[in-house]
Amino acid sequence: MKKKVAVILSGCGVYDGAEIHESVITLLRLDQRGAQVQCFAPDVAQMHVIDHLTGEEMPESRNVLVESARIARGQIKDVREADAAEFDALIVPGGFGAAKNLSDFATKGVECVVNPDVLALAEAFAEAGKPVGLICISPALAAKIYGPGVVCTIGNDADTSAAVVKMGGTHEECDVHDIVEDTQRKLVTTPAYMLAQSISDAAGGIYKLVDRVLELTHEGDQ
Repeated sequence: MKKKVAVILSGCGVYDGAEIHESVITLLRLDQRGAQVQCFAPDVAQMHVIDHLTGEEMPESRNVLVESARIARGQIKDVREADAAEFDALIVPGGFGAAKNLSDFATKGVECVVNPDVLALAEAFAEAGKPVGLICISPALAAKIYGPGVVCTIGNDADTSAAVVKMGGTHEECDVHDIVEDTQRKLVTTPAYMLAQSISDAAGGIYKLVDRVLELTHEGDQ
């Protein structure tokens, strides 16, 4: 039976939304493994819009759900429509959107809060003991979802890992091609573009993450 996986996107583009390579690699691997996928995103304004050619902020406003629909080819829903009971697992790609639109980690650091609809959904997966995969900068939100003691990785960036620890998480350094698993919580994390120097680098860890998340959905299957 096909496993159903929810994927939360945070816009479209590394500097102000979901990291496109990470998102597409995630969706590709899920499809290759035969999973049924539904993308979601919060229906909110982006924190800001960045010109990805120059890196400069642009004087305009964009909607996170509308921008995320670019990656999902229109097949996406408001995160408020998501019901964890209908899915076997959750995966959240990275990109600054995770730290700007799914939360305010980019500006508030350890004092950050997660978008309430995103947090409610992630907490529902956590409370149900369903596997969750967090990619790149997204694991910075792990302690907000799971509480103190959660084990995760963002690679080896000193400032970000220190913030994870201050929020109550337990950080493990990790190679770009590998994953860290919190076996008690069924949380799988990988650094991706926190460390990756190429799309192949990012794909190595993301493929392992997707594969492990799907393996965990089969635990207890008869």
